[in-house]
Amino acid sequence: MDTVTLDEGTLAWVRSQYPALDKKDITGKVHDVIYLDGPGGSQVPQSVADAVSRYMLHTNANSGGVFDNSRDSDAIIQATREAMGDFLGCSHEEIAFGANMTTLTFSVSRALGRDLRDGDEIIVTQLDHDGNVAPWTALKVDHPGVNVHMLQVTLPECFWDLDHLSSLLNEKTKIVALGAASNAVGTVNDLEGAIRIIRARSPNAIVYVDAVHLAPHFPIDVRALDCDFLACSAYKFFGPHIGILYGKKDLLLSRTTPFKVTPADNVTSVRWETGTQNHEGIAGTLAAIQYIEALGEKVAAAQKKEKEEGAEIMTRRQKLLLAMNAIRNYERSLFQGLLEDIKTIPNIKIFGVTDVNKLGHRTPTLALDVSPPLGVVDVARRLAAEGVYTWAGTFYAIHIIKQLAGERGKLLRIGLTHYNTKHELKRFVDILKKALE
Repeated sequence: MDTVTLDEGTLAWVRSQYPALDKKDITGKVHDVIYLDGPGGSQVPQSVADAVSRYMLHTNANSGGVFDNSRDSDAIIQATREAMGDFLGCSHEEIAFGANMTTLTFSVSRALGRDLRDGDEIIVTQLDHDGNVAPWTALKVDHPGVNVHMLQVTLPECFWDLDHLSSLLNEKTKIVALGAASNAVGTVNDLEGAIRIIRARSPNAIVYVDAVHLAPHFPIDVRALDCDFLACSAYKFFGPHIGILYGKKDLLLSRTTPFKVTPADNVTSVRWETGTQNHEGIAGTLAAIQYIEALGEKVAAAQKKEKEEGAEIMTRRQKLLLAMNAIRNYERSLFQGLLEDIKTIPNIKIFGVTDVNKLGHRTPTLALDVSPPLGVVDVARRLAAEGVYTWAGTFYAIHIIKQLAGERGKLLRIGLTHYNTKHELKRFVDILKKALE
């Protein structure tokens, strides 16, 4: 799967699925927009919007009833658990839904906090979105005797300092919270390697992974990672605004006790789902996974055609892996061209991995600073005026941005997804050059 990618025909199909790529104003005029804001949330295929609408118009009901709409709702929720299990490489019994990754992480941190004692230790990272930092540091409010350590990174590539990680780990380490990919600078650390170090030095520690920024760009296998929990958000991988939590079955269903209302199910992963869930969002998430599955079928068909081979029966997991590997490779090629072009622009400082031989260790997300007197917010506004959507700020990754941006406190973030094209990026580079004048 190292060479599988999106050919021209498949890319044309991808772009045809996203109505936002033909942006129209209220008068019907088409605007030529380039979406480079993916790290803040992707666009969605028509099928996702249709699934949300169909649920609201024809299936809307609470869970657990004996009538058709309620039963249909339950069937959709169960189907989405199974689909997310295939997406992450786990059982549907190990999937729970919530408002978003941050809310789910606060729920898990509060539950794990029940078992903390004075002298216990938690490790977070300097690189992460605060959604995977604040829930753990907040535990000190109720447990002031707990020590929280911050894993440092090496600059400028922003890789974890694994020697520092080893030095932090001991028998008192109870929780280690890691980000699978940096939403700020795009760095993808050696998560499997870090978890092996944790298992060797602190075998009883719980490993919690934020995979929000990884999920749209790389395939995920929670079994291979050997993490205890992993959270992601569907609105980053072409779906609606809901969060998804994976937890090892024993942790999710028995060893850990969530805070919940008394009548709520205490046997299945529903015990983590406080209150009525966003059923329409869950329906849309199923459609997002089905879109990725359909993309896998398109990629497989293109491969068979090229090799003049017959069709092969594939499981959904296999289709999803094929699609995500094709996305990863296509985005890497796209990003390499962008990186090479931006390196030629004066008065720009790029953060994260810039060595083309290491692009396998980053998502197609670029963080940069510009020379004064211009600020990155000024540049983002100029780009937006030309129909290029980017982000300027801290992206909630406050610790790493503070170190990288200094007193200016913000960076410009450019985030590619698989529906972007080389033509769009060439146009973006031209607009960026003008914006910097």
